[in-house]
Amino acid sequence: MDRIMIFDTTLRDGEQAPGFSMNTQEKLEMARQLARLNVDVIEAGFPISSDEDFGAVREVAKQVGSLEGSPIICGLSRVGLGDIDRAWEAVKYARRSRIHTFVATSDIHLKYKLRKSRAEVLKAAVEAVKHARGYCQDVEFSPEDASRTDFDYMCEVLEAVIDAGAGTINIPDTVGYAIPEEWFNRIMKIRERVRNSAKAVLSVHCHNDLGQAVANSLAAIRAGARQIECTINGIGERAGNASLEEIVMALKTRRDFFEVDTQVRTEEIFKSSRLLSSITGVRVQPNKAIVGENAFAHEAGIHQDGVLKEKLTYEIMRPEDIGRAANKLVMGKHSGRAALSSRLKELGFELDDVELGKAFKRFKDLADKKKEIFDEDLISIVKDEIAQVPETYALDYLHTISGTGIIPSATVRLKKDTEVFQDSGVGDGPVDAVLNAIDAITGLKGRLQDYQLRSVTSGKDALGEVSVRVDFDGTVVPGKGSSTDVIEASARAYVNALNRLVQSAGGQKVKEIGP
Repeated sequence: MDRIMIFDTTLRDGEQAPGFSMNTQEKLEMARQLARLNVDVIEAGFPISSDEDFGAVREVAKQVGSLEGSPIICGLSRVGLGDIDRAWEAVKYARRSRIHTFVATSDIHLKYKLRKSRAEVLKAAVEAVKHARGYCQDVEFSPEDASRTDFDYMCEVLEAVIDAGAGTINIPDTVGYAIPEEWFNRIMKIRERVRNSAKAVLSVHCHNDLGQAVANSLAAIRAGARQIECTINGIGERAGNASLEEIVMALKTRRDFFEVDTQVRTEEIFKSSRLLSSITGVRVQPNKAIVGENAFAHEAGIHQDGVLKEKLTYEIMRPEDIGRAANKLVMGKHSGRAALSSRLKELGFELDDVELGKAFKRFKDLADKKKEIFDEDLISIVKDEIAQVPETYALDYLHTISGTGIIPSATVRLKKDTEVFQDSGVGDGPVDAVLNAIDAITGLKGRLQDYQLRSVTSGKDALGEVSVRVDFDGTVVPGKGSSTDVIEASARAYVNALNRLVQSAGGQKVKEIGP
């Protein structure tokens, strides 16, 4: 049975989506989980885009890609030779490295974006692949906006880059323009028209602008593609990318139809989805296929009756197949440091002694307030205490006064290195008062663009998780915080956004749109 390679671009294309930016520590945590998921390739980032992204890709290559049995670590580059040099400097530490170079080939991109002729782009593509092959044997090439590229010209480019040494040719539906039947025919025709296509792995990278990314990816597999580029939860530019979990489970559930398989450990899927949500603060929609909260929920009486008699009546896969456990209760106030460490490893977190110490303190504090500690609580703790930007400001003290007929007020104390700063503020409500007090301390004025509060678990003592997007004089940054006290969670989220702002001030990350 043929095997489909899963090329995960969560850390590159996925991270380009608004609200999904990750720092180096968060990328490392996600990369470690992708390795446990056993994807074939991790596209770790776009090294030339910023020093921060270069550093993140390099650390993923060093800390994840250097391990025995690790996935291929890939860096994206444009066809510029400097881009390729930078990509290699980042990925060269991995046991298996790949350079993925791309250039737009559609006439609309050539005319308005690149302002180059077809001949110039063809020459640049060939030179880029040859240059990349000077560094490593594994080179991938993408003709950006392939679904709107003249077919004959695209075939000419693909044939030339394969001759130049590209071992993978990736056909991107960059703007999500394709329809499954059309996409199937296009992939088939590429295999037939490009004389040397058998020398390279044929890949596709589908976007979801028309809601067809997964369908187009599956159609491409039927047409002979043997690598699929996708992301956890389908995150990515605009409407997102093809969803990894949907593709993998479609192939597994309908192996009779597709007659192919992947090497993905499907029992790690749900964990991967939840880890990404916890890092980014963006929840998965409840009705999301495979990993949504309602994916295995049944409310209709007829469905409930059927499932009770035989699960197969209304379930085409088992929750256990994606690693979704029925029993979420894992820890309590009597649990020790070793038990916490063990459970966090199961959830995808590898913490050093210092990080574990921080997490254990928060865990014990939370256990004093809650009778039951769930996996979601533990993930939130780690996210708050470990997988964060370096703390320039730390919340030290918070006191609020609010009620009917009272002007809400707050007193906040922040630590900055060894210094302590305190100030007060008033507002329309206790949260607004807290944020105004923080602004008074820092001298910055933030404007909330988005504020989301969710309950991490159920019950009156549930951990509340706040996600914010704050506009600081034109710079918009996300922030996350959690606590059993909603006001404290809001303060933590705002301070987290401040710390992200401080970090980015050293060199604002420049996003580049790839394939």
